[in-house]
Amino acid sequence: MPVVVDIDVMMARRKMSVGELAERIGITPTNLAVLKNGRAKAVRFTTLDALCEVLECQPGDLLRWEAEGS
Repeated sequence: MPVVVDIDVMMARRKMSVGELAERIGITPTNLAVLKNGRAKAVRFTTLDALCEVLECQPGDLLRWEAEGS
């Protein structure tokens, strides 16, 4: 898939675990892992908003597009 999820990069920069981030944004660690590993089919804007607030970043810090084959 050409949309790449970089949540793990921001989590590492903030020294935050999956469990801590999931608790702070109000989703289960399992659902966060699905999103973080790029297996999610969609993301709610409320979840994206919470991620950006907790990680103190912009949506573009978490999601980026790459052409296939890059």
